[in-house]
Amino acid sequence: MIGRQLFRSAGFRFGAIYALLLAISATALALFLWWATAGLLDRQTEAAINADAQGLAERWADGGLPALVLTIQDRLAQNIDDDAIYLLVDPNMKPIAGNLATWPQSVTEAGPWYGLPVMRAGMKSLANVQRYELPGGFHLLIGRDVQVRSQLRTLLTDALLWAVVVVLLMATAGALVVRSLFRRTLANVSATATAIAGGDFAQRVKLTGRGDEFDQVAEVINDMLDRIGRLMDGVRQVSNAIAHDLRTPITRARTRLEDAALHAETPDDLRAAIERATLDLDGIVAVFQALLRIAEIEAGSRRSSFARLDIAPLMAEVADLYDAVAEDRGIVLTVGSPDAVPAYGDKAMIQQAIANLVDNAVKFSPDNGTVRLSASVSSMVFVAVSDEGPGIGIEEREKATDRFYRGEAARSTPGSGLGLSLVLAVAHLHGGDLRLEDNRPGLRAVLVLPLPEDDEPAGSRAKTRQGSVLLPPPPSATPAQRNTILPPNKKTAPGGAA
Repeated sequence: MIGRQLFRSAGFRFGAIYALLLAISATALALFLWWATAGLLDRQTEAAINADAQGLAERWADGGLPALVLTIQDRLAQNIDDDAIYLLVDPNMKPIAGNLATWPQSVTEAGPWYGLPVMRAGMKSLANVQRYELPGGFHLLIGRDVQVRSQLRTLLTDALLWAVVVVLLMATAGALVVRSLFRRTLANVSATATAIAGGDFAQRVKLTGRGDEFDQVAEVINDMLDRIGRLMDGVRQVSNAIAHDLRTPITRARTRLEDAALHAETPDDLRAAIERATLDLDGIVAVFQALLRIAEIEAGSRRSSFARLDIAPLMAEVADLYDAVAEDRGIVLTVGSPDAVPAYGDKAMIQQAIANLVDNAVKFSPDNGTVRLSASVSSMVFVAVSDEGPGIGIEEREKATDRFYRGEAARSTPGSGLGLSLVLAVAHLHGGDLRLEDNRPGLRAVLVLPLPEDDEPAGSRAKTRQGSVLLPPPPSATPAQRNTILPPNKKTAPGGAA
């Protein structure tokens, strides 16, 4: 069981791989060193014997047997290292010249290399020899005494083998160190994950401070945990806000229906009570539809309907929709933009976002004020909606796009606090952003969208959905209109409103 767990351990596998690579590298180095040293000695011996054989063959060709005998004697006399071995015999294997007393019985064929023990000057030695056949039945043995070289090769081989053993021991120790470091690092992550799973969301992976890959992974994990914490806080806040915002209209609708059931005297009284309860329930449905739409946008499921579009006509349509409402309050709604404002995205969502901003601006602008809808194009597309309302304080702007957030200036204004959340979700889906700036007086909300890519393949652009674009109705829409268009966005207004 313990062995099975050990082999399943990632730390053990990493350590084993480290040890294996180190062992293979050390073995390869040892083999190369052996080839470059011991192998070199053997190659030098063979080269010397071959050179001797060629020289003696030339002397035989020039002067015959006497010249060959004289040459062998001269070479033995001049052999300072005393490692040369020669033996010339007649057809009856009787020695003629050389420094061996008899022909070795094991040397029977010409061509192969022979390593054999020999007696030289009464001492045993080791020699590498080769046999050569001469005309007339004479035989020649040429070799080198390799006793010293053999001892050196043996010493070198033993040293390399011991070096490999030492490297294997070091590799094993290194593998254990790597496994220990790996386990300590993962233990930090595992302990944090266990604490998070147990409900302690304050725990974070500890950094070593070295800035290595493990620290980078720890930073990514900590950022992820921070993001999860913020999302969970948002879920709790949204749940609390839903419970708070829906309790009142549901209770009010229930009370009205109960009151009508007990006290309604005519069908008209009962119908009026039902209509008022229906309006309350429409508001609840609108909140859930807005939440579902935001969730759909944030999930990115609408990217399939992205296409190249022109925002300028969309701005004109939104202005036409809200112009009558603005005119009733004496508000001047102006539109200014280039002839073409190119963009790439979902036409319905972008128009919905612009409509939300205009709806907020009209809702919170004072009577006889001015609302400006404008667009500009540079490195990005900027769609700005400016009003002269109460604005949003700097300290509230980061929270203004949170779901259900309502600033102090919006407490008395109908709404659910989802409008700017939807606009921000649309902006992020398109790779843009939503900026809230001071208009002095009022607020300037800027929807930032990227320009379309000119080299984008035409086949990759999905066609926009057919049919009318869903827009929030003006605040003055009738109940019938609210049921035929998207339910009214009772949303966070630029002034920190709903």
